[in-house]
Amino acid sequence: MTLALHDQQARRQQAETTFMRNELAGKGCAALQAKLLSAEALLRAAQTLFLASDEVTAAEFGSFYLNMRPRERFPGLLALAYAQREGRPDGDHYVTRWVDPLPGNEAVVGLDVSAQPRNLAGLLASRDSDRVALSAPFRPVQQALSSAPDDGITMRLPIFSAGTPPATVAERRQRMRGSIALSFRLGSLISDALPTELERELHLRITDVTGLPALTLFDSQPAMAMPSHGYRFEQRLVHGGRVWQIVMVPQDAGLAPIAWSESVLPAGLLVSVLLAMLVFSVVSTRQRALDLGWQMSRRYRESEKRFRALNDLLPVLVLLADVDSGRITYANQAARDRLGAQIGERDMPDLFEDQDLCGRLRGPDTRGCGRLEAQLHLGAGASFWASVAISRVVLSGHDKLLMVANDISEQRQLTELLSHQASHDALTELYNRREFERRLQAALALTDSDTSPAVLLYLDLDQFKLINDTSGHLAGDQLLAQLAIVMRKQLAGADVLARLGGDEFGVLVADVADRAAAGQVAERLRLCIDGYVFIWEQCSYTISASIGCVMIERPDILVKDLLTQADAACYMAKELGRNRVHFYSERDDETMRRHGEMEWANRLRWAIDEHRLVLMYQEIWPLPLPLVAGGHAGIEVLLRFRDESGQLMVPGVFMPAAERYGLMPVVDRWVVETTLANFNRLHPTGANLGMVAINLSGASVEDVALAGLIIGWLQHYQVDPSRVCFEITETVAVRNLSQVVRFMEQLRTAGCRIALDDFGAGMSSFTYLKNLPLDIIKIDGSFVRDMLTDPVSHLMVRAVTDIGHRLGLEVVAEWVTDLETVQALMELGVNRVQGFSLHHPELAVFQRGG
Repeated sequence: MTLALHDQQARRQQAETTFMRNELAGKGCAALQAKLLSAEALLRAAQTLFLASDEVTAAEFGSFYLNMRPRERFPGLLALAYAQREGRPDGDHYVTRWVDPLPGNEAVVGLDVSAQPRNLAGLLASRDSDRVALSAPFRPVQQALSSAPDDGITMRLPIFSAGTPPATVAERRQRMRGSIALSFRLGSLISDALPTELERELHLRITDVTGLPALTLFDSQPAMAMPSHGYRFEQRLVHGGRVWQIVMVPQDAGLAPIAWSESVLPAGLLVSVLLAMLVFSVVSTRQRALDLGWQMSRRYRESEKRFRALNDLLPVLVLLADVDSGRITYANQAARDRLGAQIGERDMPDLFEDQDLCGRLRGPDTRGCGRLEAQLHLGAGASFWASVAISRVVLSGHDKLLMVANDISEQRQLTELLSHQASHDALTELYNRREFERRLQAALALTDSDTSPAVLLYLDLDQFKLINDTSGHLAGDQLLAQLAIVMRKQLAGADVLARLGGDEFGVLVADVADRAAAGQVAERLRLCIDGYVFIWEQCSYTISASIGCVMIERPDILVKDLLTQADAACYMAKELGRNRVHFYSERDDETMRRHGEMEWANRLRWAIDEHRLVLMYQEIWPLPLPLVAGGHAGIEVLLRFRDESGQLMVPGVFMPAAERYGLMPVVDRWVVETTLANFNRLHPTGANLGMVAINLSGASVEDVALAGLIIGWLQHYQVDPSRVCFEITETVAVRNLSQVVRFMEQLRTAGCRIALDDFGAGMSSFTYLKNLPLDIIKIDGSFVRDMLTDPVSHLMVRAVTDIGHRLGLEVVAEWVTDLETVQALMELGVNRVQGFSLHHPELAVFQRGG
């Protein structure tokens, strides 16, 4: 009997130890789950940053990281990173653009996620599911030279383009803009989440069993084998598409022996044999009662403690309430901290400010509510915003309302702040240009014959640069801020006032009766500015403004055209003497265009002396395309103008002015001589360069002396004429056919080649091709660009190619945009191709140093 009692005592001790270990293991699993959920919440907050604005900058991304302070919660965090999607011929690539913090993560900037297959698999999983995805463990680039194990993982969420959330996998793949990721050292992430007592008592091993083979993620005792017998806790944790197998065994294999003072053996030896039956009866009856009570108590405590331990670890608010009375019967630690320790004395419906929601939650028939955003009372008039889900559940035979809430106040504040910054000017707090154009577009959509017209005012301050130059930019900024307040007082509440940039403002006034009423509004604004005296550091300035007005009376006009007209009217107001209001007329456009051409003409007259003309080149490739780099056949020389800020201007900006004012012969002579003088220094291949094509204008072709000059330059710079090709557009060729033929024949006699450029854009007559001394014909790019989608364009390309070959001409296709077009052109027999997809224009080699 005594031995039996001792055995029962040992079994009870073992059961208590097992119960304690189960509680400790369950608490560890719950803590790890909570850590992953907390990381997911941080990642979703970062996703909200991109959903709030299509133009998130690196500075805003860095500010978000500093505000969230994630390393305080996740010491094992390596980085918060954003990878941008880039379409390439071999498929989509995701290149890391922004990383915070940057120190220690410099190697991540510019990293192509495709270089890390396990990382890429997690990115694609999050893209296709639009859910959080965990990657398999891999070696981060920060630890490329380290001997540490591959314990890096990423948690990812996709960033889609603006609009409604994509519903299908195909739509998600199409609208994917990029991916945000949290990268961790897996060992540190798991260690930080586990309770300290768990690592002292249990040997923990976590294995990723998502696929084969299984991957060991964490082992608290890597040198110790796990026994196959004895106590063993196993549980699977599923998160982010990964399945983790958690196994825990005791640190020590056996149990501590029962102390002699606590054992029943001494008592058994002293018990009289005569009293043995009595003792057995008393002890066994008492033991059965104790066991029954202990089992019932253990089951209740186990259920309650597990529930409380798990919910107290969650960062979200969890509450239970009676359905009938609404009285809150349970609140986890997060709810008590956020709503107050006396939360148990309140009713759940009274927590909400929304009276309709309060009414829905009262009464025995309530079913709760789905997920929504609502304001919760804190008491004393304070409240906060939360994402709330309430459902009806049955616990222990009683109907309860289960509420789960997550505080989103900071997220809403961040969203509102980002929305305000995206639509307002930081200096004046007025609308910015983007928001003004959006509201102008909305006003256009409402314009019809039954509504009163609106008016667009374009204000430009007169002599604003004088204040900046004399008193500094700080004074100029203060003036703009003050004038914003002054102008706002002159407008109605529905009128839109915006700062468009610099010292330019835009005003949109709706429902004006007629042009006279619009003029009164503009004149009122002009007078308030004209009467304003700006004082800065003992200096006073009088201000004036020129205002351009455009009546908005029809919806079939683009916003950019409206702004252009308003700018033209404002320009005319300045031309007429400043400090006045001017309504737009069509004559203003012609005046501005002529004025711009005159300015360009003056700039071009000094462009050569000031070294502002720049040569670039674009490679022309033979078909089929060469297999190795450098296998190109030649280049086309392109002209650019470098303005005062260093920006390169394309010919379409300044060529009209050069042609109107007769400057093209001078420009063309500079291009031809500079090209020939640096012939072997145009391209990296040097003297191995093949054909070089040079464009000539109509005015230069009609210059009777140009052909002789070109021949002389060829001899002077010792350039092989067969390597030089001069391009003349179709419209130039037919304008003065006899003169063009004489010019072509002179150059061909010297050994040069002649190409007819942009064939198809002008007369498109095949008959005069027989009379032109040509070597090459270049198909206009508008046909090549649309040939795969437009049957007429495809037929035109085929016809030009066939006629060109019949006449013994080489055929070149321009504006080639992709490899599919290259294949189609090769099937038609086109000899050469060029376009931005094959080679983007580059600076000539001899000018790169400048």
